[in-house]
Amino acid sequence: MNCCIFEECANHHLAEDMLAGVLSEFGVRESIERIDIPDAEKGKLVTFPGSPTIRIDGADVEPDWQPCDDCTPRCRLYMTAEGLKGLPERDWIVQAIQQAQGRQE
Repeated sequence: MNCCIFEECANHHLAEDMLAGVLSEFGVRESIERIDIPDAEKGKLVTFPGSPTIRIDGADVEPDWQPCDDCTPRCRLYMTAEGLKGLPERDWIVQAIQQAQGRQE
């Protein structure tokens, strides 16, 4: 589990809290790896679409997410059921964890 962040984007704290809460609900004790993206070079290395980015076993939690060409440090917007938001939907994290657990069994 990791959370890629751009420190200047305020939503990464809320995303980490949401991820930690969902992991706790599922009894996952694995720690969250926080990856700071300070520049475009690091962003390109991890295919960074913006902060916060949550990945479970390397897969982005946003359904149907496609890798981006622009990997510069910036805040990320998600197209949720409620419109554009600075955080992913909680259910996306739940589904990603369920899928990862299914692959491990």
